[in-house]
Amino acid sequence: MILRLSNRACVLSGSARLKSTLSTFFDEMGKAGIILKSASTGIFENLALEDWIHDRVDLQNRSMLLLWRNSPVVVIGRHQNPWQECNLPLMRRLGIPLARRRSGGGTVFHDFGNINMTFFTSKKKYDRHRNLKVVTSALKALRPDLDVAATDRFDILLNGHYKISGTAAKLGRTSAYHHCTLLCSVDRSILSSVLKSNTSEVIKSNATPSVPSPVKNLLHVDPTLDSNTIMDAIASQYSNEFGFDSPVITVDPTHEGLMPGIHKMAQDLQTWEWIYGRTPKFSVCSSIVVDDVTIKLDMDIKNGAVEQCAMEIPENWLPSEMVNEFTSTLNGSKYCPNETAVLVAAFTRTVSMTADVAEKIHRLCAGVVSVM
Repeated sequence: MILRLSNRACVLSGSARLKSTLSTFFDEMGKAGIILKSASTGIFENLALEDWIHDRVDLQNRSMLLLWRNSPVVVIGRHQNPWQECNLPLMRRLGIPLARRRSGGGTVFHDFGNINMTFFTSKKKYDRHRNLKVVTSALKALRPDLDVAATDRFDILLNGHYKISGTAAKLGRTSAYHHCTLLCSVDRSILSSVLKSNTSEVIKSNATPSVPSPVKNLLHVDPTLDSNTIMDAIASQYSNEFGFDSPVITVDPTHEGLMPGIHKMAQDLQTWEWIYGRTPKFSVCSSIVVDDVTIKLDMDIKNGAVEQCAMEIPENWLPSEMVNEFTSTLNGSKYCPNETAVLVAAFTRTVSMTADVAEKIHRLCAGVVSVM
């Protein structure tokens, strides 16, 4: 059963000051368990929906399951380094966005062939083993001979080897959520390409690293295991496991009227300061080659910005005074190709230099940008 929430479904008195229309709707339902399905395929709207439910819905005597899918996107954990985890230049070329979630864990690639599940409970009832049992039991209900099992790391493996699901979680003061992925028919060629950093070898960081694993799609094992079939099975198994009968409620996370404040939550998740600026401090130590000249590059990056930049360049290729002015220009700037290119363009226009030096500066900039 699908219920689509709208303002007509939640009529409120104009004089009533309620904490939110959606949470009020849940309270009026009076159910101990609720199953939601997001109408959005936008990562920032869906991550905001998770946060909104966690922050605004009373979960002390209620369990909730949210099912959602996204258009292609790479999602990193709260404490991760995107330059270390994924191929940012390739993602820019392919138009694949990057998102940072508020839970920990490793980096994942989402597309329409991946199912996301978020299990909401009170902090006291937080139980990842039980949640993953819902997923594995649902899969075995569809295909009894399917060899799927949860691991001690809270992954789900297929045939004891292939990872088909990864886990992350957020524990608040009184509420918690555990979310996991499920690979149904993900584009594995794109997955493997975008999750392979082009700069990880030159980065020194204490950020949480992802653990690479071999993966496989369920659809390759059984063509009947498509995303919609599996989501229906998970919803049914969730009701059985937790002992309630709930319809699947489709909710639109772009609806500010139903979820006051959710637009701001989604906007905050899209800022450069959150996606890149929350990266733990790291350093870049690289050798770049420009005009057959080897240049040693050292940068310290804090809050996603260049804290300090130093270069070792032969004096006969570029005078040391010019090198010092160039590195000083980068200090304090975002560790970002676009901002670096803009700064260097302004630098070559405003600082007195020959045309030959200006060309060298632009080629040097290209080398620096190559590690971003």
